[in-house]
Amino acid sequence: MRIALIADTFPPLRTSGAVQLRDLAREFVRQGHELTVLLPSSGIAGQWAMEDFDGARVIRLKAPKTKDIGYVRRTIGEFLMPFAMLRNLRHSPLAGEKWDGVVWYAPTIFLGPIASALKKASGCRGYLIIRDIFPEWAVDMGLMGRGLPYRFFDAVARYQYSVADVIGVQTPGNKGYFAEWTQRPGRRLEVLQNWLGAPADAPSTIVVGETALAGRKVFVYAGNMGVAQGMGILLDLAERLRGREDVGFLFVGRGSDAQRLREDARARGLDNVVFRDEIHPDEIPNLYAQCHIGLVALDPRHRTHNIPGKFLTYMQSGLPVLASVNAGNDLVGLIEQERVGRAVTDASAESLARAAVELVDAVSADDGFAERCRGLSARLFSAETAVRQIVAALS
Repeated sequence: MRIALIADTFPPLRTSGAVQLRDLAREFVRQGHELTVLLPSSGIAGQWAMEDFDGARVIRLKAPKTKDIGYVRRTIGEFLMPFAMLRNLRHSPLAGEKWDGVVWYAPTIFLGPIASALKKASGCRGYLIIRDIFPEWAVDMGLMGRGLPYRFFDAVARYQYSVADVIGVQTPGNKGYFAEWTQRPGRRLEVLQNWLGAPADAPSTIVVGETALAGRKVFVYAGNMGVAQGMGILLDLAERLRGREDVGFLFVGRGSDAQRLREDARARGLDNVVFRDEIHPDEIPNLYAQCHIGLVALDPRHRTHNIPGKFLTYMQSGLPVLASVNAGNDLVGLIEQERVGRAVTDASAESLARAAVELVDAVSADDGFAERCRGLSARLFSAETAVRQIVAALS
């Protein structure tokens, strides 16, 4: 099939979304499809720039800046983004291209207009991949009320949903949110699990044996450190386990809370905690090979279901998981059913500390953890399965 994939994140960005879309693009090509990735870019000089990415055609289209800026400027930039992309696409060599299917990725919620235009021009079906439900999660977190800003974002999101023929959510628990959307004939809602491609084999620039955590059982967190993660509880955990000289905590990444967390750890005098800056995604498997347990944290105010990308990387690397997540999250049942770690839902550092000690002891006594983790990754979270499911829906 000739497929257009629209997103606002892709390499060289290092976000979990960029890594997911990188792996998805490679797998579309591997399965013999002609893939074109359409991306906004504020950094290119002209209206468009074309490149090859492992056999996929990538076109970057001039659009307003939307990353690492204030919320108001970001909102305005994201609202204008799809229209700028469309205008500049029409000045590119792909202006008259026709597609057999259009796929787009949320977040962001603002890609509906360009997805709609490409679908109509080609007379094809569209598949919306939803990885979080905004603005609902922002309301849950107390970042937004249900006033005018919420109504604006909700209208934008609902328009995007209306453009799709198929929506793929990441867990069964998210299907209930789209019950009304499914009432229109011809629409299809399904679970599209998160995915990963084959792991890279690059050496990590972080060598745990050269840090203060050398010789310890290392709990690792690698990824975004923002408000949605609620990572303060992980520092509370480290403080409760500071007397365990055999246990340490490694935090790797960036985000709006990263500096605050570093300063908090320093203020508490946590000598069992090490922070490092973000590393290239290809280094992550080698980093995890030096660690023992992966950490997942989601703010307990979340009501939507979320299986974070880092959970997938832990599974692929054979790392059992210690998770602090919102009550009712589908991730809890998955961890328990597959016996790949421990999950706590009461937002209690004391409960999390008990689970952490249990897991350290269990990992020492049960050498089947790594095999179960890798087996779950291969069975549920492969890019190959995701591409086949998307293509089947578009066909």
